Amino acid sequence: MPVPPVISFDQVGKSFDGLRTLEDVSFAVAEREFLAILGPSGAGKTTLLRLINGLAEPSEGIVRVEGEDVRRADPIGLRRRIGYVFQNIGLFPHMTVAENIAITPWLLGWDAAARAARVDELIDLVRLDRARHRARFPHQLSGGERQRVGIARALAARPRIVLMDEPFGALDPLTRDALSRDFRALHDALGLTTVMITHDALEAVLLADRIIVVRGGKLIADAPPRALLGGDTDPYVRELMQTPRRQAERLQRLIAGRA
Repeated sequence: MPVPPVISFDQVGKSFDGLRTLEDVSFAVAEREFLAILGPSGAGKTTLLRLINGLAEPSEGIVRVEGEDVRRADPIGLRRRIGYVFQNIGLFPHMTVAENIAITPWLLGWDAAARAARVDELIDLVRLDRARHRARFPHQLSGGERQRVGIARALAARPRIVLMDEPFGALDPLTRDALSRDFRALHDALGLTTVMITHDALEAVLLADRIIVVRGGKLIADAPPRALLGGDTDPYVRELMQTPRRQAERLQRLIAGRA
């Protein structure tokens, strides 16, 4: 018997004030899959995430999370069982690292000992130092450290699903590379189902099991990275996938020239 998807979109459309943002979007995300949503600014990528966690409702069609129509789900309960990582991190500035990480378990009624143990576990998991970071405030952290705390906070209540909205885009290249690799390792180790928005084709190719490409509110491609790199009939997707290919070829020529 086939396993039902963790997330599914069935002919979903979305309009804001008469403006069409998404049109006839259908796809499903399997358990433990890492899906990247790729496309230009204004394509409808963030709207897709907002439909998953109930921050927006579809104008047409059905969005289901773990088999439940999100329009019928308790919105607070839905969001508390989905981890969310933002590009701008969104840590509470008046709270310490430990307090930021523990906020969802606190809202869920975990006792103090359970919250403290989970905070320590997650600080270790995202490669921070308990002694150095636990009592610090967000303004005392680097950008990469703040994003690691953001990831820890998203994982605090042990969600099965994590949504990521351009999570590494504001980081310097070294931090971005290290943190993206670390999150992919966490995704695999924890058995997460991850949906990540990005406009970076190389990031999508290197991290995701599957990529969907959205343009003008329409889903125009849906395939594993290797298949998209091998060519696509849509000219925009083909050009988009040439970017990581060109980067790899230029790097190889550079390495060969120095050998």
